[in-house]
Amino acid sequence: MLYWLFQQLAEINPGFNVFAYITLRSILGALTALLVSLLLGPWFIRRLVRKQVGQPIRKLGPESHFSKAGTPTMGGALILFSIVLATLLWADLSNRYVWVVLLVTLIFGLIGWVDDYKKLVLQDSAGLPGRWKYLAQSVAGLAAAWFLWSSADVPAATELIVPFFKGVAIPLGVFYIVTTYFMIVGFSNAVNLTDGLDGLAIMPSVFVAAALGIFAYVAGNSVFSDYLAMPYIPGAGELAIFCGALAGAGLGFLWFNTYPAQIFMGDIGALAVGAALGVIAVIVRQELVFILMAGVFVMETVSVILQVASFKLTGKRIFRMAPIHHHFELKGWPEPRVIVRFWIISVILVLAGLATLKIR
Repeated sequence: MLYWLFQQLAEINPGFNVFAYITLRSILGALTALLVSLLLGPWFIRRLVRKQVGQPIRKLGPESHFSKAGTPTMGGALILFSIVLATLLWADLSNRYVWVVLLVTLIFGLIGWVDDYKKLVLQDSAGLPGRWKYLAQSVAGLAAAWFLWSSADVPAATELIVPFFKGVAIPLGVFYIVTTYFMIVGFSNAVNLTDGLDGLAIMPSVFVAAALGIFAYVAGNSVFSDYLAMPYIPGAGELAIFCGALAGAGLGFLWFNTYPAQIFMGDIGALAVGAALGVIAVIVRQELVFILMAGVFVMETVSVILQVASFKLTGKRIFRMAPIHHHFELKGWPEPRVIVRFWIISVILVLAGLATLKIR
């Protein structure tokens, strides 16, 4: 909205053309989302406390978590509000990619909200049944995948880009829909699995969002994409504003979610953030690099898969508890140590992903 306003003002005073720059609007989007999160956070927490929307703790979990029972949850709503507001203010709303990412984020947030509401407000421990949750995620993921595939206006938009190799791109054809589906639904659930310790999921999400913002800017700039041998995707640059908003909202949320957390993200935030990151990675054609940068989420998901498979096949567990962050807790690591070390791993992986911009 403000982007449109400044476009009109630029016809009167050319100085307002500065707001046409994606870099400036990305920074403003990040700052807007950060300030909104910080300003609304205390009010939001008080409201959740009054509504008694507190987190139940599994008896099978680490004993150190028992003291967290009753901590206000569904804080992801604060993240989503901050992201959406900042994006609507600073992004070009005529860009179809902006709307795809916004809608995917909100739909997955709605799915998470239903699950959280049933668990926390209606006191239904089962929440939204797994089959219905997965069905809703699948429908939303496939719809987004089909739209992006059918509306692709350049061949590069549906090619799989192989990092480290200049000019290696594999046409996916209809398999683009399958790839996109797994990226959206898979990482939505991966972030949800990671969201088990204070700040553990949101900070890697901030790192990855910031990196994807750089990839989006390069992909949407014909000069930079050509120089760096990256696919040029017209319009993808506007997603840098969304990425900035996600990073800003995440940092604002972390102010209250850092150990010991005053508020938890809940499924409403985790499912939405994971889906948003997945669909952005697809649009900017960096699925493989994204899997590397989001390695913490991948590691958490793989640990659960291995644990379940091992127990069903052999009756034995590989880890003391899955996801893997609980394994380290049960080994005696204090929660802050697990969190910060996972953050460090995430920074290393994101930097490795960013290195692919030049190493080709």
